[in-house]
Formats: sequence, structure tokens, C-alpha cells
Amino acid sequence: MPTYSAPIRDFQFLMHDVLKLQNQNLPGYADLDREFTAAVLEAADKLASDMLVPLNKVGDEQGCTLKDGVVHTPDGFKEAFDAMKAGGWTALDADPEYGGQGIPYLLAIATNEIFTAANMAFSMYQGLTHGAYSAIHTHGTPEQKKTYLPKMVSCDWTGTMNLTEPHCGTDLGLLRTRAEPQDDGSYLLTGQKIFISSGDHDLAENVIHLVLAKAPGGGEGTKGISLFIVPKFLVNEDGSLGERNAVSVGSLEEKMGIHGNATCVMNYDGARGWLLGDLHKGMRAMFTMMNEARLGVAMQGYACADAAYQNAVIYAKDRLQGRAATGVVNPAGAADPLIVHPDIRRSLMDQKAFIEGGRALVMWGAHLMDRSHAGDEDADGLISLLTPVAKGFLTDKGFESTVMAQQVFGGHGYIEEHGMSQYVRDARIAMIYEGANGVQALDLVARKLPQDGGRQMMAFFERIKAFCKKHGDNDAMAEDFIAPLKAASKDLQTAAMYFMERGMKNPNDALAGSHDFLHLFGHVTLGYIWSRICLTAHHALENGTGDTEFYQTKLATGRYYMSRALPMTATHLARIQSGSRHVMALPADAF
Repeated sequence: MPTYSAPIRDFQFLMHDVLKLQNQNLPGYADLDREFTAAVLEAADKLASDMLVPLNKVGDEQGCTLKDGVVHTPDGFKEAFDAMKAGGWTALDADPEYGGQGIPYLLAIATNEIFTAANMAFSMYQGLTHGAYSAIHTHGTPEQKKTYLPKMVSCDWTGTMNLTEPHCGTDLGLLRTRAEPQDDGSYLLTGQKIFISSGDHDLAENVIHLVLAKAPGGGEGTKGISLFIVPKFLVNEDGSLGERNAVSVGSLEEKMGIHGNATCVMNYDGARGWLLGDLHKGMRAMFTMMNEARLGVAMQGYACADAAYQNAVIYAKDRLQGRAATGVVNPAGAADPLIVHPDIRRSLMDQKAFIEGGRALVMWGAHLMDRSHAGDEDADGLISLLTPVAKGFLTDKGFESTVMAQQVFGGHGYIEEHGMSQYVRDARIAMIYEGANGVQALDLVARKLPQDGGRQMMAFFERIKAFCKKHGDNDAMAEDFIAPLKAASKDLQTAAMYFMERGMKNPNDALAGSHDFLHLFGHVTLGYIWSRICLTAHHALENGTGDTEFYQTKLATGRYYMSRALPMTATHLARIQSGSRHVMALPADAF
């Protein structure tokens, strides 16, 4: 059975040495000393190792079942979910006013990575609840917050987001679910939603659905959409559960992966709901949930890859196959271990450099969100720009990384016994849900890049320019980090200018290059992150800080990323500059 161990040393390094959270004047950060964060992460690792890792294969093999209108989760999920609740993990960064612990999001996403890597399907139940909690916390009335949030913080009640319908996914303006106003201020919702993760299950007493629907008077398109709170069981005035609402599970989706999570077709047959936020402004309220969810999905991309990578490393060290080209390494054995071979090393280094860089990017993103929540407008603008990059790039590369890990196993990677197939299948969904990655690329190019006259993009370039100028004379950084980062940043700037010059004349020129721009941007961002990581490692070594092997390993991994991965920016730029002529050359009938 696959194993997993939380990268606690890496978390501590990123939080305390790279991000220097102890020096940040932000709510809750003063309490996050090394001893406290280590204790939290070690406790999360124990729960993951004891309960979640063993259930990962169980969830994959058993899946969820629908019987007599009730969704049943795999064996052991209920006990694990109760342990998650009892440990307070569902309430970690929630508002203390509603039973939360008020811990910053930065530490919460680290624990979520541990749970996700251990068991991605299971972790989605509380993950989606947190997103629904955030939407109600931001846009709900005082009465709605009082009614729903305490139970959602504890996960006695869980939450969902209901967007997609059979005939429309990304184009939500086409949705048909209707909400008819009632005299008591409620609405009756009628329609069908599909692909609803955690849509129903036996883990909680109630499920609070957040449902996009069109109410009368809203007009056409997304401007007419509103968001509604629709509980599975109606809630009485005293907070107790009342009668069953007219919402039901039509079926469970048969999926490629994440079998342990119930992905439901939800039928609303005059189900009673209540408006969340302003009428006909539902997209604004829903994006509160989706933006948080997209950073969480970015985390899923590298977390699943990390679990696969850890097992690939174990296999590469144990499996004997062939002899090293430079001479026998294991004379006592019939062959040398796989890890002596350069192509295996290349694969493992690709995975390691991506995973550790991806983790640093998401941790930085979580820190920006903490700053944003504290009223920092610059941080809010930067994380808004980086969200589609993180979601799209880290999930694309995360899936690619799980495939690399599977490949290390050779034929055994294709056999279910070793668990690599599940990692590949589970990782694949992250590229699709919460906005397919093609949509993330379009959002980046068409909306985020020109937003506020390109102010956020220019601020990003200035950030890198300032970093390079400050450390360009540092002999330890100049050749290995600053020079390649400058070259990659120049490629990104050239691509951005190309879009600005050509986008208005021929929008297809920009849109045809959107995927490449997202990946170019992703590489530059990880190049910047790795440069910051390695600058920190250099300082630690210069100051005689202990754990020399850890810092030297960071430097070697960072150099690998800068020399082997970052040069891909030139390829992406060349593809962008080729425009749309060849992309759009064939008529539709020629395909």
C-alpha cells in the first residue's frame, strides 16, 4: 500500500524562513511561532497517517453508493470524518464568533495539503464546506450567519456549490434553474445541477447547498443570476432540523477518480431557498467561494503529485534494474537500484523541483490572502492576478508529475496494487473542476492581464525587477538564479506586450496563445519563488545555521529548476508569437 509522510520541515522553512511570518503584522501571525506550527503540522500528519492514508485505497475501490435516496460513503469515512471534527481541523481558520479557531489561512492550507495528499477524495468534504462557509460569512445576513455558520464550522453540516447544469458549464448565462419568490421572502428553486462534489453523503446531519439560479427580473446572461442557500433539511427557528427540503440526488456520477467523494446529480423540485447576497448579483457572491476554492485546487495539483513522488522515490531506491553507466554501485546485488540511472534522476528531479516550488507558490498565495483579508489592496490585486496561474499551472504540471511518478514504477505503475494509478486518476480532475484550465488561461489573458490598465501585471514585473537588482551583485545568486530569472521575465513581458499590441486587432492572436501564456507565467512565478527560496538557503548556510544538508539540497533543486524547467519560457513565447493563423487555419469540417 502506498505511504505518505507530511513535509513538515519544508512547511517550517517556507513559513518561518522564506515568508518570515513571525515578522508580519497580521491578525493571528504573532501566535504562529515555530513550536506551535510544528505541533499543528505533526498532529495533522498523525491523523493523516493513522486514518486517511489507509482509507485512500478503500475509497477508491468501494466508491460511494446511492440506495433508497441516501448516499453512503466508503467504509471508515464516517469514523475518520468524526475524528477530523473532534480534532477541530474543520474550524482551524474559521471566525471564532462562530466556533472557529481564527488561525491564519497560511497554516490552514498547510494542514489541508497534508490531508489532501493523504486522501484527496475524503478531504473534499470539509474543503467544499469551508468554501460555502466563506461565501455565507462574506455575503450573508446576520441571521443567516447565526443559523448556518456554527454548524458548518464544526462540519455537523457540510456545504456545496451548485453551478453546472447538463447543458452549460462555463457559460453560466445559459443556466435554466429558476427561483420563484414567495410571500415569506423565500424562493422555490426548480432545476437540475450536475457534477456536485459532496452533494450528499452520510457524514453530516445536513447539507447546505449554495445554488445559482435565475429569479424574475434579472434579464439574460450572468447579470441575471442570483445565489441561494438551499438546505437539505429545513432549519427551524430554534436551530433544530425540520422537514426534508425538495432537493434530492438523481444519481451518482461514475468517475475516472476521486471515487470516495460523492459527485452527485442534484434535482431541485420546488426546493425552498433563501437569497444570499444581493438579488441578481449571485456571481459576485459565488466568486468569493470559487477564488478560495481555486487556490485549494492548485494545492491539490502538487499535493497529489507529492504523494506519488514519495512512493516513486522509495521504489527507485529499492528496485534493482541494470547497472550504472559509470560503474557498479551495488556489487552485492544482481543489479543497481533504479535511482542510479540519469533518466530516473531527471524524472525525480522534475517532480521534486515542481512540487517544492508549487508548495512555496501556494503558501505565498495563502499569505497574500491573509494580507488581503486584513485590508491590503496590493495583496488583493496580486493574488487575484496569480490565482488563475496557480490553479492552471500547478494542476497541469501536477498531473504531469503523477504520470512521471507512475512511469518510475514501469509496468508495476500500471497495476492497481501499487497505487500509482489512483494518484494519476485522482490528479486528473484538478485540471477540470473549479474552472477548466483553458478557462483559467482565457481569464488570465482577457480579464486579469488588462485589469486596471495592466496595473497588477506591471506591479508583478516591478517586483521581479527589484529582486534582481537587489541581488544581482550577489555571486551566489547572479549566475544560477538572477540571470535566468531576468531572461524568463523578459519573455513574459514580451508576451504581454504582444497581446496588448495584437489583441485589439485580432483577439484570436491573444486567445490562441493563452495556454502558453499561463504556463510561461507559471514558470516565471516558480522561478521567482525558487530564487527567494535559494537566497534564504544561502543566508542560512552563510550564518552557520544547522541542517546544512537541507539547505544544500534546496540549492541543488533550485538550480535544477532554473536550468532545466525555466528555459521553457522561450518555447512558450515562440508559440505565442506564432499567433492564431495556423491554429485557426482549418475549417471546422476539416477536423
